[in-house]
Amino acid sequence: MRQNESETGAGCLLVVITFIIAYIATPLSFLQLIVFIPIIYGAVFLIYQLYCNLYFNSSKFKIIKDSIQEYTKNSNELNHHIQELKCSYVNVKSYDYGESHLHDYSNYNFKRKEWSKDIKSNRVYNCSATVCKNASNQPFKYLCKYFDIKISEETLSNFESVLNDFAAAEQGKKLLQRERDAIMNNIKSSIPPLIYSFSKNRLIKELGFEVIDLSDLYFPVYTFQYVSAGGNSSSKCDIKLNVENLEKLIYYLNDLVKFRNSVEGQRALMTASLRERIKTRDNYTCRQCKLSTNDEKNLLLEIDHVIPLSKGGITSEDNLQTLCWKCNRSKGAKILADSFAPLG
Repeated sequence: MRQNESETGAGCLLVVITFIIAYIATPLSFLQLIVFIPIIYGAVFLIYQLYCNLYFNSSKFKIIKDSIQEYTKNSNELNHHIQELKCSYVNVKSYDYGESHLHDYSNYNFKRKEWSKDIKSNRVYNCSATVCKNASNQPFKYLCKYFDIKISEETLSNFESVLNDFAAAEQGKKLLQRERDAIMNNIKSSIPPLIYSFSKNRLIKELGFEVIDLSDLYFPVYTFQYVSAGGNSSSKCDIKLNVENLEKLIYYLNDLVKFRNSVEGQRALMTASLRERIKTRDNYTCRQCKLSTNDEKNLLLEIDHVIPLSKGGITSEDNLQTLCWKCNRSKGAKILADSFAPLG
């Protein structure tokens, strides 16, 4: 009842203010209007902010917030898990030659403008123009050569782990956003239309949801950089190891790695098709808690090594299982006793 009254009051207030502006503005000159209108709209803004503060501190809003508290908590926990997945480490870097600062005191017309583009980072390799151009044509070959990536089973497994985490993070972002949108739609009818339409971001924050980072800035980028000695020309080649490029890099490494006889023929590549095949085999159901996408539409399922790579396990269909993100998070590098039990 109070909510309807507050909505009606705010709506009436806006109507009244609009009529007042129209009435007073009629005899005013153009210059007077320029001064008058911003003042009125400033007053409207302050009144609206007051209205929002009253609503968010009301008992009505607290009831709504408490009713979705469990959903909010689960959403935030999944958000934290996704941030952890993004931190999967790619130990690839250029040689550290130390730090220095170059100052160009030449006259303006003679300044080497391109020198300012010379970036110092362990993910940047300063090279000749030829190497930079060749790196753009054969990115993986030159990435391995100049960033000292050893062609080995261990390297391949490390990149597969990173790919598995990054792929789960990307899928998790989409599922988390869908779940949050579904919750917001469920409570939409209980929220004043003005606030839902014009203050949705604040509404989400007041409900207790944390910000979802939908950017892809966490993907590592490796750069080949050329800057001429005279500072008059420069070029660079960026290699971003996003999900698609990581999968291509894994195929590239797989063709070069010489596997042990005990592993060759058994090992599979942790690609998108393999991850999907394991989920289909397990009926999109967590092997540990038995929760499935039929129970939770936006459930994040991840692919886990039954016997972890750190304990001698390999990437093969027999050693892979589907776990929900909560079970996978708690499992870590442990070997669960019932991981080999069939579903059903």
